[in-house]
Amino acid sequence: MQIINPATGSVLEEIETDNEGLLSQKLALLREGQKSWADTALSHRLEILTLFSECLLAKRAELAYTLTSEMGKPLQQARNEINGARNRIQWFIENAAQWLAPEIMHQEAGLTEKIVYEPLGVICHISAWNYPYLVGVNVFVPALLAGNAVMYKPSEYATLTGLAIHRLWLQAGLPAEVMQLAIGGPDIGEILLNQDFDGYFFTGSYKTGQYIYKRVAPRMVTCQCELGGKDPLYVTDDIQDITSVVAATADGAFYNNGQSCCAVERIYVHEKIYQDYVSAFMKEVKSWKTGSPLEPDTYIGPLSRESQLAVLADQVSDALQKGATLLTGGYRLDRPGYYFEPTVLTEVTHDMKVMREESFGPIIGIMKVKNDEEALALMNDTEYGLTAAVYSASEERAVKILTKTDSGTGYWNCCDRVSAALPWSGRRNSGFGVTLSHAGIRAYTRPKALHLKR
Repeated sequence: MQIINPATGSVLEEIETDNEGLLSQKLALLREGQKSWADTALSHRLEILTLFSECLLAKRAELAYTLTSEMGKPLQQARNEINGARNRIQWFIENAAQWLAPEIMHQEAGLTEKIVYEPLGVICHISAWNYPYLVGVNVFVPALLAGNAVMYKPSEYATLTGLAIHRLWLQAGLPAEVMQLAIGGPDIGEILLNQDFDGYFFTGSYKTGQYIYKRVAPRMVTCQCELGGKDPLYVTDDIQDITSVVAATADGAFYNNGQSCCAVERIYVHEKIYQDYVSAFMKEVKSWKTGSPLEPDTYIGPLSRESQLAVLADQVSDALQKGATLLTGGYRLDRPGYYFEPTVLTEVTHDMKVMREESFGPIIGIMKVKNDEEALALMNDTEYGLTAAVYSASEERAVKILTKTDSGTGYWNCCDRVSAALPWSGRRNSGFGVTLSHAGIRAYTRPKALHLKR
């Protein structure tokens, strides 16, 4: 399998992929290893996790360079991702014991009713390329802490990073028979779907998630899918500092080249401030540097996948044909690599693909609305339900809107952020299941009821 540098289009490395026989051997190894790992004290698992986090810090510069080289994420953003992963790990270290401990639900003379949380067994984690550290930490950290063994398939677009992550786990003392890697593309994923895992945890597109869910459903095993979004953001007319709001919301749309499931993908602005907002937004976008992701001042780097260039070009063409105005961008840059100019469209409607279909790139549509009611109706006019954001001077006003959005996460005066303490979940085409928070720890367990009568 060739690993391509998206900034140049050149081959970084060629690596050997797995096959069905190798994956069967790895699964058998995990089956045996999980038994002893489940009997390992949580305190020891936490010690290994702490060492893994320390390895991430010690190797951060090298790891960030690898991630940037194979995925195209600007180097500072790659460092930020590793820092963010370590912060999430720290939350798991501090909270795992509480949420994995047995719970006494009722007690009386001669009777105790208790819940214990047992591991699922051997789980399969089919991971994503856009945030391989953060997505990985969301899954393999709580899974391992709960006593599971993990088959970890990094995306083919972040394979070198996946290999590096696995090496650091082993260096931290994780037994090889507790985590194994599945290396390859969709064909390897297909083999994994045929194997006998106790749970599947996928992060990626709606289309692939739906396929995985249908494939494994007859086996009646746990399946969790963290999928995409078409995340809306509404700017009300009472905001007090339009410059700072524009800086935050533009960053929410374009950070990581817009390649985030929770990136802002459509913006609604109250008509009273619409022109001022758009003018300030354009000024912000024009201030960014597009270029090599290895250069320290680059904000917009290449897309990770060449195929996405055609998706973005099609959304621009569709919008313009239906009456949108292109304020900037709209085309692939004439240079090596997979670069698409940061793109801003106005006069957009919900008849256009750019306002309905996931973009996953540096493109945004900005739409004028008359009031909160119109904004809310448009925010909910989607097949997705991951996040929704409101910028307003009034918390009461914002929360009133957010409570009526059909999304797993709501933001007031912020966007495109994740907290380890809060559940991360989607609705409808954004998937199902939970990562992070206490619910994301227990997602990798099976509760058992114990009736203990003396």
